[in-house]
Amino acid sequence: MKPLHLEIKNNLKSILGKKKINLHEPDLNNKDFIHIKKCFNSGMISTAGVYVSKFENEIKKITKSKYVVSVTNGTIGLFVSLLTVGVKQNDEVLLPAITFVATANAVAQCHAIPHFVDIENESLGIDSNKLEKYLLKNTYIKNNSCFNKNTKRKIKAIIPVHIFGHPCEIEKILKVSRKFKLIVIEDAAEAIGSYYKKKHVGNFGLLGVFSFNGNKIVTSGGGGAIITNNKLLYKKIIHICSTAKVKHSWKYIHNEVGYNFRLPAINAALGYSQLLKLKSFVQKKTQLYKIYKKLFGSIKDIKIMPPPKHSKSNFWLQTMILSDKKKKLKNKIINECHSSGIKVRPLWDLISTLNMYKNCPKMNLDNSKKAYESVINLPSSSSIIK
Repeated sequence: MKPLHLEIKNNLKSILGKKKINLHEPDLNNKDFIHIKKCFNSGMISTAGVYVSKFENEIKKITKSKYVVSVTNGTIGLFVSLLTVGVKQNDEVLLPAITFVATANAVAQCHAIPHFVDIENESLGIDSNKLEKYLLKNTYIKNNSCFNKNTKRKIKAIIPVHIFGHPCEIEKILKVSRKFKLIVIEDAAEAIGSYYKKKHVGNFGLLGVFSFNGNKIVTSGGGGAIITNNKLLYKKIIHICSTAKVKHSWKYIHNEVGYNFRLPAINAALGYSQLLKLKSFVQKKTQLYKIYKKLFGSIKDIKIMPPPKHSKSNFWLQTMILSDKKKKLKNKIINECHSSGIKVRPLWDLISTLNMYKNCPKMNLDNSKKAYESVINLPSSSSIIK
C-alpha cells in the first residue's frame, strides 16, 4: 500500500495526465473573441459601451435580481456595498475567519473593523448556532442597533461568504441577523450559478457581490457585480460608482465624493460571452466533482466536499478534506503534488492571524482552525472535462 501523499498524487495524475496543471484556469474559446471583437469594432470599449448593459442584463437573467451594477472587481463591490448601507469608521462588521482576504480588506477600506466569527463543517460558511450564542453573550441592542459589550462599538453588518461556490446556511444566518439588527451583504464572489433552495445566492441579503476575476468559473478578465432588489440602493450605488456625476447636457456636476468603479465594456464583452456558457461550465464542474468523489471514495481518510443540503453548487473549487488522523500530512501532500506540476492549494490562512487583522475582535475559531488544517483544493478548471 502506497503512502497517502503518493496515492493522492498518482490518483490525480490518472485524471489530469502528466502535463503541468494549474488550480483553476479560464475556459476560453473563439466565441469569447467574437464578442470582444464586436466591442472593439464598435469603438465603445469603456464604461458607456453597450456590452456593459448586455453583461448586467445577463446577470439579472441568471440571478433573477431586479438590479445589477457591474464594477471593476469583487473587492470594490464589497467596499461600495458597505459604504452604501452606511458602514462608517469604527463600526464593526462580522465576517468568517475563513475567506479570501478581500472580504476583510473591503471592511478596512471603509475604516471599519472586521470582527471574525467561526464556520460550520458542512458548508464552511458561518456557523449560525455558534454565532447566535456568541452574540447573546457579547452584545446588546440599543436604539435598534447592535453593540459590542467589550469594545462599545456598533456592529453594523455581517458578510456571509459562499465558500468555493457552495452556498452557506444563509437562511439561518438571516434569522440571526434580524434578531441582532445586522445588515446582510452576501459575499458570493465565488458563487455565480449557485442556488440555495432554488434561489440564486446573493439575493438573500440586502446586497450581493460577485467576482469575475480570471480564476473564477466565469471571467471578464477582472470585474465584479453588485446585485440588489432595492431600487434606492441601486440608484445610490450606480451614482457612487460613476464619480457621483449629476446628469446634465454639458456641465460636470458632482454632488459628493464618488469613484470611477464601473466595468469597461471590453471586459463586459468577455464576461457576457462567458455567462452564456455558465450552464455548460457548471455541468462540467459537477461531472469533475463526481469523478473526484469516485476516485477517492475508497480512501477512508479522505472526503471530497459535497454540496451542502438544500443547495445547488457551481463547484468552483473541488475540495478534499483530510481526516483528523491524516491532516498532519497536508503540507506533504501539497508538496508532492506541486513537485509533479499539480497545483493544488491549502485553505487561506485565517484572516484573523494576518498582521493587519490579528488585533481585531474575534470569537472562538476552533472550526476554522480545523478546516485550515485539513482542507486541500484540487485542480478545478472546467476545461479538464473535454
